[in-house]
Amino acid sequence: MKVELAPHRGFCAGVERAIAIVERVLDRFGPPIHVRHEIVHNRPVVEGLRAKGAVFVEHLAEVPDGAIVVFSAHGVPKPVRKEAEARGLRIFDATCPLVTKVHLEVARHRAAGRECVLIGHAGHPEVEGTLGQAGGGGMHLVESIEDVEALAVADPERLGFVTQTTLSIDDTAAIVDALRARFPTVRGPKKSDICYATQNRQDAVKRVAPGCDVFIVAGSRNSSNSNRLRDIAESRGVPAHLVDRIEDLDRGWFEGARRVGITAGASAPESLVQGIVAALERWGGTTVGERAPRGEGIVFALPRELRSR
Repeated sequence: MKVELAPHRGFCAGVERAIAIVERVLDRFGPPIHVRHEIVHNRPVVEGLRAKGAVFVEHLAEVPDGAIVVFSAHGVPKPVRKEAEARGLRIFDATCPLVTKVHLEVARHRAAGRECVLIGHAGHPEVEGTLGQAGGGGMHLVESIEDVEALAVADPERLGFVTQTTLSIDDTAAIVDALRARFPTVRGPKKSDICYATQNRQDAVKRVAPGCDVFIVAGSRNSSNSNRLRDIAESRGVPAHLVDRIEDLDRGWFEGARRVGITAGASAPESLVQGIVAALERWGGTTVGERAPRGEGIVFALPRELRSR
C-alpha cells in the first residue's frame, strides 16, 4: 500500500493567525478568556486551547461584563461587535483578513445602492457574519443554481455578489455563471473570494486523488473546507473519509487498497497528518513523494497590541 500526501494541506495563514491570537492573549492576560464560537473548526485545536484557559461561547450573553473576548476566524455580524463594544468588553479580532475582504466588498455594494448576493452555506458562522455586515437588509443568500433561478431582487441592474471563502471552486463557478446569465450587469469581486489556501488544497486533491483507492482528509465534520476536500475526492470516484483523531481511522477502509491519498483541511494541524501516516505505515503502508507540506509564503500580521515587544 502506497501512501501519498497532498503537497498543499493543513493550516492556512488565517488559521495560524487566529490560534496565535488566542495563545498570545492567554499569555499576556492570563486565563480565562472568552472566544465567541470555535476559533477555528478543528476539535483537537479547540480542546487544546480550552485546556489552556480559553472559554468558548456562542453568545456574548455568556461573557461577563468587562471580560476579554476574541472573535473567531470566521468573523461576526456587525450587531455582535456593537454589543461587545457597548458592554465594554475588551475585543481581540481574529477574523481572517480574507473574510474581512469579503465584508468590505459587501459594504461597498451597499454603499453604492446595490443589493448583494452571498454564495454560501446557510448556518455557517462565516456566512452569518457576512450576512450581518449589511444593516437594513439588501442581502440574499444562495446555495445553488436553483436558488439563483428563484432569486427575487428589487432592481436587477443594481446587484453585486460575494462568496464564502471556503467553498468548492467548481461549484461556486457554476453558481456565478448562473448569476451572470440571469443578471448580466451583476458586479462581482475583482479577484475571487475563494481563499488561496482553499484553492491550493482543492487543486492538490484533484492531482492526487486519481489512482487512489482511498482518500483521507484530516479535518473536523463542521469544517467547510475539509468537507469540500472530501467531496472533491469522492467526485473522482474515490471513497473519502474525514478524520478528526487518529482513533477515527478504520483499518477496514484500507483492505485491498494499493494507494491511499491524504490531505488536511486548512484548520487541521500537521501533527494529525503525520499521526495518520504513522498509523498507515504500521499497517504496512509505504509513504511516497513529498512528506513535508509545501510552504505558501503567506503570513497575516497579528493585531498591533499582540505583537512582540
